[in-house]
Amino acid sequence: MTQSLTSHQPVRSWVRSANDHPDFSLLNLPLGVFRVAGESPRGGVAIGDSVLDLRVAVDAGLFVEVEQGLAAKAAALAAGSQLNAFFALGKHARVQFRQALLALLEEGSVYQVRMEALGEALLRPMSLCEMLLPARIGDYTDFYVGINHAMNVGKLFRPDNPLLPNYKYVPIGYHGRASTIAVSGATFHRPKGQTLPAGQTVPVFGPSKKLDFELELGIWIGSGNQVGQAIPISEAADHIGGFCLLNDWSARDVQAWEYQPLGPFLSKSFATTVSPWIISPEALAPFRKAQPSRPEGDPEPLDYLLDHKDQAEGAYDIELEVLLLTERMAAEGMEPEVICRSNTLNMYWTVAQMVTHHSVNGCQLQSGDLFGSGTLSGKEEGEFGSLLELTHGGKEALQLANGERRTFLEDGDVIVLRARCHAEGGGSIGFGECRGKVLPAC
Repeated sequence: MTQSLTSHQPVRSWVRSANDHPDFSLLNLPLGVFRVAGESPRGGVAIGDSVLDLRVAVDAGLFVEVEQGLAAKAAALAAGSQLNAFFALGKHARVQFRQALLALLEEGSVYQVRMEALGEALLRPMSLCEMLLPARIGDYTDFYVGINHAMNVGKLFRPDNPLLPNYKYVPIGYHGRASTIAVSGATFHRPKGQTLPAGQTVPVFGPSKKLDFELELGIWIGSGNQVGQAIPISEAADHIGGFCLLNDWSARDVQAWEYQPLGPFLSKSFATTVSPWIISPEALAPFRKAQPSRPEGDPEPLDYLLDHKDQAEGAYDIELEVLLLTERMAAEGMEPEVICRSNTLNMYWTVAQMVTHHSVNGCQLQSGDLFGSGTLSGKEEGEFGSLLELTHGGKEALQLANGERRTFLEDGDVIVLRARCHAEGGGSIGFGECRGKVLPAC
């Protein structure tokens, strides 16, 4: 009997490293795209300290034998070098694929002997796998649904009116640049652009002096919609293909000069980093929560954004953290230092509301499109998901344990995002790391 999709309880696997694994137990089974030296990219599943090579599993006929309806077709598409076609199959096929994986990997599986005989051809050591972008990203949209971040940033510029009137009616977002999205481990050069120094009226050109990170949840679109056909809020959750971590690197000084009246442009388009593993909605099902109640006096969402089921279970309880590793810390063999802890419950709008609003004007969403949630800061010091907030606009330097200080990022700094869900009664799932490093400007 395979595990329920909504079970909190850990299930044992014959893959020993998966048992009690904090990130990649049978509760998770995230998808990604990897390659090992001398071989072509292909899809895989994180299981313990290994990556299950889906191409080897498909070629061995394992998913045909499990007989889970669309599972074999889904597995064949997931084994490819990009997951777009797998996403396009939609929720039903994804659920059957997950059930087949559970049947293959749980302890006592009738397929265990056959799978073990395939050895490292099937279970690749994760340490030998290079992770790649899991899908072709046609479009990228960054939202602004972290209300505490919106309040904190608003207070820096509009102390008496931090939120603009539309914020509590509209899931605000802007279209970003898909071409500069990279997977965890990537480096990027400090961006250049125009900035307006304090007290001056003429801008200057040069490297950004106020480079920042942003702690965000990434949302992958599964099945899309036709042009002109909006996705109803009651169906929006079924169009979500999975989740990851996302760092929306930001040049705050460039942003301050360019964002009026049309919003971010060069201040955001130079780099975005995502974690490589796609966590399925089914893996996160045990961690769904009621959307936090709006403060008294806030308007109710307009009808097209309001669904009672979504309000009852459309939020996710995912613990988030940001770590900083400076060049000096790395040289001295120190571990990265935690500078922020937050939670996805700080989202003012649900993911389903983001999907519906994006499509309501007839905009076409396509399989493999990527959303960013916007910075997910908490309400208290130590829960702020950007240096802009942690340093109050650069006025109060962040003090690190080794004596270093930061107002904004310096060359050589590494930012690491992590996320994990803890279940009552045992078991957890993790997202893996979203890691990026700042190089000097070219």
